[in-house]
Amino acid sequence: RPASVVRELIDNSIDAGATEIDVEVLHGGKKLIKVSDNGCGMDRDDALMCFERHATSKIKTEEELFEISTLGFRGEALPAIASVSKITLTTATADADYGIKVEIGANHKKEISDAPPIRGTTMEVRDIFYNTPARRKFLKTNPTELSHIIETVVQKAFAYSGISFRLIHNDSELLNAPAASDIKERFRQLYGDEMAGEFMDVRKESKAIKVYGFASSPDF
Repeated sequence: RPASVVRELIDNSIDAGATEIDVEVLHGGKKLIKVSDNGCGMDRDDALMCFERHATSKIKTEEELFEISTLGFRGEALPAIASVSKITLTTATADADYGIKVEIGANHKKEISDAPPIRGTTMEVRDIFYNTPARRKFLKTNPTELSHIIETVVQKAFAYSGISFRLIHNDSELLNAPAASDIKERFRQLYGDEMAGEFMDVRKESKAIKVYGFASSPDF
């Protein structure tokens, strides 16, 4: 569903070291899913390769398979998304003289052009499942699909409180969470002071595991 696309694209932005991630969707993500970040961007070779199955720039050696530090590494998400949508990638690295724009339209026709050298990456996914009507038929209503997208963005915002997240649906801003100093501040951003006041800190550490978060007070 559209929320799955949003999750994969946000994961890529986080892996790219982004500190600002903007998500824009139209009609519950059925018409458009656009994720923009200020991460490291991609050079021309990676931008052309990223839509090939099993191609990844997140692992360089076999040994790194045993110490995965990124959210994605299999090189499957972007090819899968591109196979059921019309997708546009615009990206540039910090030191690039110009960026690159890759468009994959109907019948998987690929067009490549130069783009402004603005560091970061923008992915636009349009008309999801346009070429697989049977799958498109099983999408729920726009409000239902939007609710899953909101849940996905909120989960990522909680997990990465140091990143600024913004969510826009049909030109209306639904979420604006600036980078927070810690998860408690992010809690207040998302749910307000009154709600945050009803929750207690939970923190437990051992040599192997650290658990932290919040639990509602017994009378709430």
